[in-house]
Amino acid sequence: MQSALLDHYVTFLRAERNLAAKTVDAYAVDVRGYLTHLAGRGVTVEGATREDVLEHLAFLGNRGLSPRSRARHLAALRGFHRFLEDEKLSPGNPTDDLDTPKHARKLPVFLTVDEVEALLKAPDETKAVGSRDRAMIEVLYATGLRVSELLCLSVNDVNLVDGYVLAFGKGRKERVVPLGRHAIEKLKAYLEGPRAAILKGREAKALFVTPRGRGFSRMGFWKLLRRYARGAGISKPLSPHKLRHSFATHLVERGADLRAVQAMLGHADLSTTQIYTHVNTQRLRNVYELHHPRSRRSPRPSGERARERS
Repeated sequence: MQSALLDHYVTFLRAERNLAAKTVDAYAVDVRGYLTHLAGRGVTVEGATREDVLEHLAFLGNRGLSPRSRARHLAALRGFHRFLEDEKLSPGNPTDDLDTPKHARKLPVFLTVDEVEALLKAPDETKAVGSRDRAMIEVLYATGLRVSELLCLSVNDVNLVDGYVLAFGKGRKERVVPLGRHAIEKLKAYLEGPRAAILKGREAKALFVTPRGRGFSRMGFWKLLRRYARGAGISKPLSPHKLRHSFATHLVERGADLRAVQAMLGHADLSTTQIYTHVNTQRLRNVYELHHPRSRRSPRPSGERARERS
């Protein structure tokens, strides 16, 4: 019976909520673990109480799960119990009024503008694959797309006349993201010859292709990006998502409207985008601490130190 309820919920997430497959799988794993834990204590999900949910979260904490991971588990349980209540399969929702486990939010790691410029110049554009790689990195930095969104782009998703791409985010939600002039220029250069040279007569829907006529895998693009980062002398670990962070951080630093950044990133909640204002605030704090004469870290001018010694 309990597994049948989970199967019913998974079907609901896929058919009604239209969630991404990975998201549905993650929710299913979390709920299945919860049901197993309840069963081990002789409790059915229909009879679960607030204390049962808290005991499960405590159990996860004792196993070493971080507050962030436990918060994700609680979100999965909330959705499951809400579904059961809405479907009249449970008399109530024991997750009501439960506080989400607190966790310190890590500030995203990003590249400086100079590091981005060095990375963009790393591919050898005299070669077809170099032209492709330059265009890929330009588009990623110009749009802030998720790597999955970038690699799923087809030729028809790009409008070089009006300067935008159609991105399909989580839950297949479509959004329009503008392209900068550099990205448009490099895409045009790639599409005018190098793409056909890579394909060698093959047909492909994907915008960015490999010599086999296929699109890139996430791991393939990650390895490519890491190789160019090493060639550009970038020592910090680099992933495609860090270019997304760089895109958003550089926009916010230059005064971009947070709602506009939210729309371009495809964030459902503005609070997710607000992390980039914290990044900007932290950088301002670092500048203050380094240079203001009343700060703790500010080095004093050599003349001032000399006067103190005399």
